[in-house]
Amino acid sequence: MLQKATGDFDPLNKLGQGGSGSVYKAILPDGKTVAVKRLLYNTRQWAEEFFNEVNLISGIQHNNVVKLLGCSIEGPESLLVFDYASNRNLDQVLFDENKRQFLSWKERFEIILGIAEGLAYLHEGSKTKIIHRDIKNSNILVDDQLIPKMADFGLARRFAPHKTHVSTGVAGTLGYLAPEYLLQGCLTEKMFILLEWWP
Repeated sequence: MLQKATGDFDPLNKLGQGGSGSVYKAILPDGKTVAVKRLLYNTRQWAEEFFNEVNLISGIQHNNVVKLLGCSIEGPESLLVFDYASNRNLDQVLFDENKRQFLSWKERFEIILGIAEGLAYLHEGSKTKIIHRDIKNSNILVDDQLIPKMADFGLARRFAPHKTHVSTGVAGTLGYLAPEYLLQGCLTEKMFILLEWWP
């Protein structure tokens, strides 16, 4: 059904390309428009990222976090189905010459506020603290009302309440990483905001 809904993964329906796969616009039989993330797993790490993303966000219900509608696992290919964001991602809204929108300061402020509220929910409001580890413009989707929605949780990690830090291999996009995390590979609760917002 998803293959048909994307026009057999037609390049014209391609919304974006990431390190582990591509995202396509799809129209379901009931007329609903969704985004289908197509992941081709040929390594164990990619499989772990897929299951990590499904496990972390399947129960999250927040206006500023992309909603996972379903998933499919067949053979080497896995599909994630998300709500569709008509303005694609924040990077395109701000910088792509073909899709760029000129945002007022009020609109920019509302987008920043929405991202901050989403991060606060992940860090403090959800049942378990979640560190995204790869917040950047291209991982912030923007819907038709300019509401930002955090996406791509493949590198995210849970932060257990009784822990003071998480030791992990450095992950994310260089240039967006907190220096302490890059040098020590140790995440602390006080480093959450710095890690998520390092310019």
